[in-house]
Amino acid sequence: MKNFILLFVLSLTINSIFAQKPQTSTIDPDKPKLVVGIVVDQMRFDYLTRFWDKYGNDGFKRLVNEGFNFKNNHFNYIPTYTAPGHTSIYTGTTPQNHGIIGNGWYNKFEKNEVYCTSDENVQSVGTNSSAGKMSPHRMISTTIGDENRLFTQMKGKTIGIGIKDRSAILPGGHTANAAYWFHGMDEGKWISSTYYMNKLPDWVQAFNKSRKATSYLKEWNSLADIETYSESGTDKNNFETGFSGRTTFPYNLAELAPKNGQFDLLKYTPFGNSITADFAIAALEGEKLGTDIFTDFLTVSFSSTDYIGHNFGVNSKEVQDAYMRLDKDLARLLKALDEKVGAGNYTLFLTSDHGGVDVPSYLQSVKIPAGYFEDKAFEDDLKAFVIEKFGSKDLIEMVSNYQIFLNYETLAKEKIEASNVEDAIAHFVLQKPQINRVFTRTQLEANDFSSGISCLVQKGFNQKRSGDVVFVLKPAIISYSKTGSTHGSGFSYDTHAPLIFFGKGIPHGDTSKRSEIIDIAPTISTILGISFPSASSGKPLYEMLDD
Repeated sequence: MKNFILLFVLSLTINSIFAQKPQTSTIDPDKPKLVVGIVVDQMRFDYLTRFWDKYGNDGFKRLVNEGFNFKNNHFNYIPTYTAPGHTSIYTGTTPQNHGIIGNGWYNKFEKNEVYCTSDENVQSVGTNSSAGKMSPHRMISTTIGDENRLFTQMKGKTIGIGIKDRSAILPGGHTANAAYWFHGMDEGKWISSTYYMNKLPDWVQAFNKSRKATSYLKEWNSLADIETYSESGTDKNNFETGFSGRTTFPYNLAELAPKNGQFDLLKYTPFGNSITADFAIAALEGEKLGTDIFTDFLTVSFSSTDYIGHNFGVNSKEVQDAYMRLDKDLARLLKALDEKVGAGNYTLFLTSDHGGVDVPSYLQSVKIPAGYFEDKAFEDDLKAFVIEKFGSKDLIEMVSNYQIFLNYETLAKEKIEASNVEDAIAHFVLQKPQINRVFTRTQLEANDFSSGISCLVQKGFNQKRSGDVVFVLKPAIISYSKTGSTHGSGFSYDTHAPLIFFGKGIPHGDTSKRSEIIDIAPTISTILGISFPSASSGKPLYEMLDD
């Protein structure tokens, strides 16, 4: 009896002790409260080093001096465009697996060109225009944000922000709470789609009503004395497109706007990046990011650097000024993260979606091989060859993104072997002086290339969505205007991108060992202890993680 009473009292005591201790979850001290992914559109790696002396201490320099810098980071596929770039960063794989093979591509099943995020099944939110009819439905892999949402039972938030719709939507993944992009024209506001919500949150509506966009229609002059911009070419030259009515500093944006797309003009100036930083900072508070026990994701794409590069060229004074101003915007964002989330409570990475080539006409002026590829003339020659060779005018269905699509209905009707047509076309195309390499569907499906351009082409080749013959131009040969820069190749000027990790769990250091853009997602997944994205083919960056 005494033993029973003793055990009963002991049981009550133990229960009382446990009852007094709150049984609530606590923040895992090893996990960040917020992951911030920053993509600077068209940022070549050498912009980090070339403009280093012009940067302040609180933007790019802070990231490098306190974070981990991967100095030999590359894209490992072709084509190096915005949509595949953003998707590869956040899915940890290449177009071969995630399906975003371009900003747009020819859909051989629908028999028309499709845009990477267009979606007729959703409606615009925040505008009456069709600019909001977008979603990530064409992406066939999950992202790290998706995996975090699944891991946290949908309690961790994901918010995607970017001037371009594709740069906001694709990084956020399929389960993002929201994606917001900038609609210019005569509106100048941030919008979304019914894929995410039925109306804009109050904080977004308040931001749009603040007339912040209007405040940036002001003078764009060089941030410092333009004579000190010794890291870039001359302000007045023959290699820039410029704006309608102006091609040199200073630019009076209020005067230029009516003939340059109204608020769309902001995209082509550093102030497009500034309003993106403003909106991202507003999102921190508006969405209460990084304030509870579940890790949140914020993806931010600074796209104006791409618009400026396309317009003025990678060696322009305008590009240099844009990066000097972006440095200040990064410093503002980092300060806001420190204040609103807490220094040491967030993990951040910064990279790019692709690089950019020097304007070929400029390269030619300094005796470097370069030039321009005429799409229409090439396509006319190709079709004439096919008619002569096979006696059919309908064998070529489409030429798009340096890919040739065959018409399978015509092949079957005329009983012609597809592989014979592929081989004949490949031989013909390779004879063209501006062509560097050619690959057929048969080659890409039958082989497993491990290096060189062959490997890059294969990793960008999606068996279901890509064409039947893929051709690669020679270095610095582009299909573009004679002014401004572009991108898309597998050469180092397009593949070499910065990659810096910073914040919680990130040691200070750097490495010149090769890393690849698809390594970012599995690295973040490892830091968070969550599953890799569903089609991930990259590796965690152990050089940093095991330091």
